[in-house]
Amino acid sequence: MARVKTTTPARAAARDLWHHYGRSRTRADRTVPDSFSWVWAQDGGPGTEVLGDLSGLVMADLGAGAARHAAHLATHHAPARVDAVDGSPAQHAMSRDLYSDLAPRLRTLHADVVEHLDAHPGAYDVLYSVFGAFDFTDPRRLLPAAARALRPGGLFAASTLGHYIGGAPAEPDVRHADIPARDADGLPASMRRWVLQEHVWTKLLEEADFTAISIARFPPTTSGARAADTLLIQAYRPR
Repeated sequence: MARVKTTTPARAAARDLWHHYGRSRTRADRTVPDSFSWVWAQDGGPGTEVLGDLSGLVMADLGAGAARHAAHLATHHAPARVDAVDGSPAQHAMSRDLYSDLAPRLRTLHADVVEHLDAHPGAYDVLYSVFGAFDFTDPRRLLPAAARALRPGGLFAASTLGHYIGGAPAEPDVRHADIPARDADGLPASMRRWVLQEHVWTKLLEEADFTAISIARFPPTTSGARAADTLLIQAYRPR
């Protein structure tokens, strides 16, 4: 007789494919970053000027991980609030451990990003993602939800890969790749990542009713097996 698989809380936690990400850095570095970078290597390029004056604004980091970018904004740029949203139990736990003292200006939220956006229509002035949920969520779900969650005139900004790690070109249509991952127990798994060409992102943003769309490409500053171009995307909800 075939065994029937059941899902227990422990097994569900074991399927957290972000469980191991960033743990070594968290042990070694518990500071609020002094800078904010959009590029893949986090070694330069444009910074918070992309977002404009953030004073008094309500923002959300989509797929915030350990919330380092959100902590920088909350500490150095005087927003009313930054919500660091992540669906990974492990990443959320790390963000709370690192930056709970920054509340209430920084809120760390454990939630599915699309579900969170759907539950908060018109709640945000700025939404952003730095190789976060924008990369790992079906854009046909994420982008319409983001547009609804922004206030009229609100900004959506995201950085994503301009091509696959290793050099393979980005996809010419809306197609994900299955990339290697590990669950909490260290067992092999895979997760979906969307690496799309500029014209595909533009079409998806237009279909989600964004306007004033711009996409800039930034090449890596160093070479190596994991070097990659960065696409920096900006779009606005119409007023």
